[in-house]
Amino acid sequence: MQYPEPIAKLIDSYMKLPGIGSKTATRLAFFTIDMQDDDVTQFAKALIAAKKDLHYCSVCGNITETDPCMVCTDKTRDNSQVIVVEQPKDVMSLERMHEYHGLYHVLHGVLSPIEGKGPEDINITSLVKRLQQNEQIKEVIIATNATPEGEATAMYLSRLIKPAQIKVTRLAHGLAVGSDIEYADEMTLFKAIEGRQEI
Repeated sequence: MQYPEPIAKLIDSYMKLPGIGSKTATRLAFFTIDMQDDDVTQFAKALIAAKKDLHYCSVCGNITETDPCMVCTDKTRDNSQVIVVEQPKDVMSLERMHEYHGLYHVLHGVLSPIEGKGPEDINITSLVKRLQQNEQIKEVIIATNATPEGEATAMYLSRLIKPAQIKVTRLAHGLAVGSDIEYADEMTLFKAIEGRQEI
């Protein structure tokens, strides 16, 4: 039995979201149909507003309503440090910590030769220009993920930035707090040993 066209289109739309298969998309479609009209209207308006009203900051590349974004215009931030992250959601994660008070730079991806992504395909050019124009920046903290692509991107950025006499650091990787060594994989253990600190 085929679904009526409006339901089929709704299911197809949900399946375009990452991690949503046909079963979940079908469940979401039928949930949406059962929602109150006002809730569906608000949901649709939220989708349209997010697409229409949000854009990327011309300075750091973070997602924002205003340009430059609130972080870039905040006079209380430490202008000597910039954390380089892969995606805007990484900025949100770091901000939840309430411990980092520097600036950000969002790459919008990582280097991936397999996917055909080179330096020109991610937000590296604006980072280099930013470092050249802002003499206050003394340290770049690379916070790409601990994946082969993230590591390759970190190494590339390090080689690119170090000649400018700017300190380049990398977020520590290793054992999570509360985890057991016996359950850790080899790479996690290697990173934990490599990043050990004196106590």
